[in-house]
Amino acid sequence: MPATGTKDYYQLLGVSENASPEEIKKAYRRLAKQFHPDANPNNPQASERFKEIGEAHSVLSDADKRKHYDQVRKSPFPPFGGFGSQGARPGAGTAGGAQGIRFDFGDLGDIGGLGDIFSSIFDRGTRGKKGRPRGPQRGQDVEYVTEIPLGVAARGGRITITVPVTEECATCSGTGNAPGTQPQTCPECKGTGTISFGQGNFAVNRPCPMCLGRGTVPTQPCPTCGGTGQVREERQIALSVPAGVDNGSKLRLSGQGERGPGGGPPGDLIVGFRIKPDPFFRREGLDLYCTVPVNVAQATLGSRIRVRTVDGKKVALRIPAGTQSGTRFRVPGQGVEKAGSHGDQYVQVKITVPGELSEEQQNLMKEFAKASKLRY
Repeated sequence: MPATGTKDYYQLLGVSENASPEEIKKAYRRLAKQFHPDANPNNPQASERFKEIGEAHSVLSDADKRKHYDQVRKSPFPPFGGFGSQGARPGAGTAGGAQGIRFDFGDLGDIGGLGDIFSSIFDRGTRGKKGRPRGPQRGQDVEYVTEIPLGVAARGGRITITVPVTEECATCSGTGNAPGTQPQTCPECKGTGTISFGQGNFAVNRPCPMCLGRGTVPTQPCPTCGGTGQVREERQIALSVPAGVDNGSKLRLSGQGERGPGGGPPGDLIVGFRIKPDPFFRREGLDLYCTVPVNVAQATLGSRIRVRTVDGKKVALRIPAGTQSGTRFRVPGQGVEKAGSHGDQYVQVKITVPGELSEEQQNLMKEFAKASKLRY
């Protein structure tokens, strides 16, 4: 049994105390995938279990830490703030002088690159008292979705979009300070730009919410941005839509994202497309489908009609005599254009019956019915 106040890491990973390093690593990977927060949204119990699993692996995968843990685990006396004892401050020493455990998200490197992701989120501020890195930084990418007509999607074209972006405040150059004033050290993080929180010996660093990671707060906030160092603006951008885009297609515009802090390069603008419903055409891949009405005489005797295409032009279509309602005709090359290829346009005819007839028309229809031996 482990000493009072010490978590049983072997039990957490479901391995015996004689487990080999490979068995420990295998058990950790399996449990980390099972209890990962992304796989268990809105489940704080799974998130807590995930942290405990990481803490256990961090100790048992290190030969020296594991040796010390085994000694503490079998001790009849509780450790002093060590190995998972509740209420211990992050980084506190343990019995025998061992250092507190900080979970290393790099251990998740084999799980789809999650180690790099979590390290970038939780390991900010570990660069010492400077907090967030100073100097030029690349701006954030901006994602924006715009609706376009089917004609533009099918043939391509130029459009103008208005994109809301967050920019560095020009008045204070992103410092948040009113011009002519000096900032003061943040009282929350003491100038580090980060705060540390955790339970037991599990601790993570996050940007300070008071100073937004800068390490300082304004003595007098900038009147333009209110001390945040950022302003919200709208930017008009003209872009060329490639022919053949569909719902969900994206276009990356290099350097059109948010400006980089400290004079750094701007990020990119990623434009997603959503196609507006068209009242006349229906799209399937590169082909377009439409329905046009023809009257009884046109269908019976045959005729030539003009049909609109997606780019607004009209093409002539021959309707043979005796065409039945629902017959579909193909107009080659008038579908969606993409990478040098063209789909087709399919025209389905629908025979319409007049609602009212003149006396002359009625007499003609009666004669037709008699000639065809139709009863009416």
